[in-house]
Amino acid sequence: MSIEAVKVVEVVGGERTLGKTIRNTRDLIAAVRAGFPAATVEYVVDAGKMSLTEVDFAVMPRKTLTRRRKAGMLTAEQSDRLVRVARVIALAEETFGSPDKAKAWLRRETGPLDGVSPMSLLDTTEGATQVEHLLNRIAYGIAA
Repeated sequence: MSIEAVKVVEVVGGERTLGKTIRNTRDLIAAVRAGFPAATVEYVVDAGKMSLTEVDFAVMPRKTLTRRRKAGMLTAEQSDRLVRVARVIALAEETFGSPDKAKAWLRRETGPLDGVSPMSLLDTTEGATQVEHLLNRIAYGIAA
């Protein structure tokens, strides 16, 4: 199961936070390349999707976040990292049917991921891919 660009954008605050409409993957790629507004990180934290500690770990260090807030924009690389995490969050929310259940699952240590929490793997593309594969197995009822 692949998650739609629109669902990923909802995790980071949608059109209101991005300041533009994202209708498809091409629009999302263009927005990432241009850099997201720093407000997207604030939205993700305020909405409870990620903690500041998780942003520090998976997206950018806190000192960098402070500088990005002053500049008003994230770099393309930081935006890409945020999208990587947002994609997994959106997939977890779709798989479990609720943001609260997804949030709990993402933070719980799980055997199929060698006893670590899914969120702890989202600092790398390979880790995020492993979490996505596990979510797909859960969604399709394959023994995880």
